[in-house]
Amino acid sequence: MSSILTGNGWLQLAVSMAVMLACVIPLGGYMAKVFQGQKNLMSPVFGWLEKLLYKACGIDPDADMDWKAYAMAVLLFSAVSFVLLYVMLLCQKLLPLNPQGMPGTTPDLAFNTSASFLTNTNWQSYAGEAAMSYFTQMVGLTVQNFVTPAVGLAVMVALIRGLTRRQSGGIGNFWTDMIRANLYILLPLSLILAVILGSQGVVQTFAPSIAAHGLQGADQLISVGPVASQEAIKMLGTNGGGFFNANSAHPFENPTPLTNFLEVIGLLLIPAACCHTFGVMVGDRRQGFAILAAMTIIFVPLMVFGTVVEQGGNPHFAALHIDQTASALQAGGNMEGKETRFGIVSSTFFAAATTAVSCGAVNAMHDSFTPMGGFVPLLLMKFGEVIYGGAGAGLYGMLIFVILTVFIAGLMVGRTPEYLGKKIQAFEIKMASVAMLAPCLFILIGTAVAVMTKAGQAGIFNPGAQGFSEILYAFTSATNNNGSAFAGLSANTPFYNTALGICMLAGRFFIIIPVLAIAGSLAAKKTVPVSAGTLPTHNGLFVATLIGIVVIVGVLTYAPTLALGPVVEHFNMRP
Repeated sequence: MSSILTGNGWLQLAVSMAVMLACVIPLGGYMAKVFQGQKNLMSPVFGWLEKLLYKACGIDPDADMDWKAYAMAVLLFSAVSFVLLYVMLLCQKLLPLNPQGMPGTTPDLAFNTSASFLTNTNWQSYAGEAAMSYFTQMVGLTVQNFVTPAVGLAVMVALIRGLTRRQSGGIGNFWTDMIRANLYILLPLSLILAVILGSQGVVQTFAPSIAAHGLQGADQLISVGPVASQEAIKMLGTNGGGFFNANSAHPFENPTPLTNFLEVIGLLLIPAACCHTFGVMVGDRRQGFAILAAMTIIFVPLMVFGTVVEQGGNPHFAALHIDQTASALQAGGNMEGKETRFGIVSSTFFAAATTAVSCGAVNAMHDSFTPMGGFVPLLLMKFGEVIYGGAGAGLYGMLIFVILTVFIAGLMVGRTPEYLGKKIQAFEIKMASVAMLAPCLFILIGTAVAVMTKAGQAGIFNPGAQGFSEILYAFTSATNNNGSAFAGLSANTPFYNTALGICMLAGRFFIIIPVLAIAGSLAAKKTVPVSAGTLPTHNGLFVATLIGIVVIVGVLTYAPTLALGPVVEHFNMRP
């Protein structure tokens, strides 16, 4: 066995990153036009529908909202969405498009699922093909897959307006921003990707499950459904909720290496392009490229490290050969829990990408990764989902770190910190602190409660450090709105459904509200002219400082928990 990547492995990683980065400028520029209300490529196609929606909903697209009204609109829309989805899940048996006669879910599972899809987390404590009807999948979950990333994009744009406007009381119109995000960005991209996925064999049908006679003589039901349409927005909206329990490891969701490549690019596409959208809208593209550089410089080494350690396999089996079955699985690297049609490189790249961008879709079982291989997706989530992050959410999360970096740098040189001509003062730092520390609080307290209570311990299948890692991963994934799991934890219980659901809601709205408050505060300020003492925020020094702040906050906050989980397990498995 060798931990050295082959030429083919390096090529896969390089091509994937190159294609993603090549899409940043055209897509980012296009999104900037959309949110600035300018004519764009899709205006002739959807312009009439945009106007019709405004008229039908009584929306004045030019009406400006202050940050409190904007936040209230976000909360009101989210509350209505939560209630409708919750009722739909409970009453599923009474609704149409249910050929398998799926019953309604339990109240605790309905709460967890509603919170999950409302917050762009898409954590699933159930097997989609065995628990959700076609109606629920399409009208309930897929609709949320569109609107929740649109909310993230809207909040991102509101913060950008806060940085660009001068002495203004408004930061835009939430309803206008959300409609434009859906019509001009998410919908056309999803249509294109869905058609391509369907052409590769991803299922799209309303037929009931197919009865089949297996090669071993047993009868079985093969689940099908409207998969391609959900799969496309699942990736592009950084959602992650799979139609099937096996998610993107299922051949009906991800049948070929080409679909796997397109799905990885799809989940990275919008979050990375948001950086260029930011640069265009603030009138300085270098600012967007600086943030993109910081994200990429953190992501690439971690992604490569995870691939290398998985390629190296399990050193315990390699040295002792005490388990012939396990040794066979380790030939050429750790293939346990991975699809042979994808292999190690595509699986580890997928794992790093999905946890970096707050997606949560998986094409391999993260629970079967080596301790250090599993450490990579766990750490990427603990950074706060800002390494690309979710659609819109990744950029506004990283801008919180940018504000903190500017503040610290300003203290070091004895100047009032400024970013893009706006003074960063006490209110902005307080709100940024809330946005950064609230998720940490819920992750650590939730993990502690689960480990110390019988209800939490009952879900652990694997004892010791691995069991602790599974709980830590679950609360990290839920609070940071990722949705992936180590899969060795029995989480479909009243305790975990409720606790994780609360963490999802907290992780979403304890960030959105402070971000909008910062946007409103900045929009009301004057713009300070650039002077000789102004800190450049687009050069290499600032990028390095920003990376340092992100790493320090992410590592120091969670260092004890990481030491108790994957680090301990790594040393325990050494021969």
